[in-house]
Amino acid sequence: MIHQAHPIKVRQILFIGLLILLAYVIGKEMYFLLGSFLGAVTVYILLQKPMTRLTFNFGWRKWLAAIFLLFLSIIAIVLPCAWVVMIAAEKLSPVIKNPELIDSSLQTINIYLLNKFNLDILNASNIAKLNALVIPFIQKSLGGTISGLGNLFMMYVVLFFMLTGGSDIETWLHKNMPFNNQNIQRVMDEFRSLVFSNAVGIPIVAALQGLVALIGYWIFGVHEFVLMGLLTAACSVMPVVGSMAVYIPLALFLMASGNHVHGIGVALWGVLLIGSVDNIARFMLQKKIANVHPLITIFGVIIGMNMFGVLGIIFGPLLLSMFFLLVKVYADEYGRSDKILLDE
Repeated sequence: MIHQAHPIKVRQILFIGLLILLAYVIGKEMYFLLGSFLGAVTVYILLQKPMTRLTFNFGWRKWLAAIFLLFLSIIAIVLPCAWVVMIAAEKLSPVIKNPELIDSSLQTINIYLLNKFNLDILNASNIAKLNALVIPFIQKSLGGTISGLGNLFMMYVVLFFMLTGGSDIETWLHKNMPFNNQNIQRVMDEFRSLVFSNAVGIPIVAALQGLVALIGYWIFGVHEFVLMGLLTAACSVMPVVGSMAVYIPLALFLMASGNHVHGIGVALWGVLLIGSVDNIARFMLQKKIANVHPLITIFGVIIGMNMFGVLGIIFGPLLLSMFFLLVKVYADEYGRSDKILLDE
């Protein structure tokens, strides 16, 4: 017996297909603004409570409160990030123009490891592979100033309308998300926690580790202690390896150059202090930082770096965490319904 699909079902499938097609076309053409949109959503979550206080508690108009908070965010977020990028670009530009500087430093470490421990880790082949990964990444991260400014401008345009119309957006989400109210609230609460964890927790931990590292490098006579501090902060977000990717090679280089006391000092400072900052900072922020699985962080950083460059450190784990959260909510929402129907 042939079962004929109900006309309503057919229209529903066609309508869903049309929506998917339109979403694909729009997403493809607007993909270049994905970073701006994610940045706007992230900053919106962080500014949501101050916006509510200014408008409801102090009676500010929405447009005025939004402009005021945007101005504060530029001072607190954009200017410090721009300063860090400028310092990093100034310090790294000689390395980018002359990669042999890295080669010579790594060769010095390799000779030391060969003589002391008979380890041939940093041979010519491995150094070439490392340069092929590191140099293009540095160029990509520090390049694209014009496009970066354009994305930043678009982010603030979107953010302004999100702040002034935030309540309408949340009302629309509550009405149109295909979940019950409990799961909708669960998604929003966990999303806020994930945003805080990635957009606030990660930079705070990185900045603290970078500051502690910078002080230690200065104490032990590292020539480019500011650059090394910035690199330590940047590498602190790397899962498993973290800040060790900077202070261990740096300590080895100092010892290989004959500065054994300074090299041992950097190594001990890194293990005892730089490494401890991560645990202390996370303990202080544990009520606000979401418990993200390390594998999500690892793969999220990889995905995010490929998509957004440096900002992928924040957005990558956030996107991957949201994907798994939506999968769990979907299973909870529709998996149980299926079981009920089967039981009946």
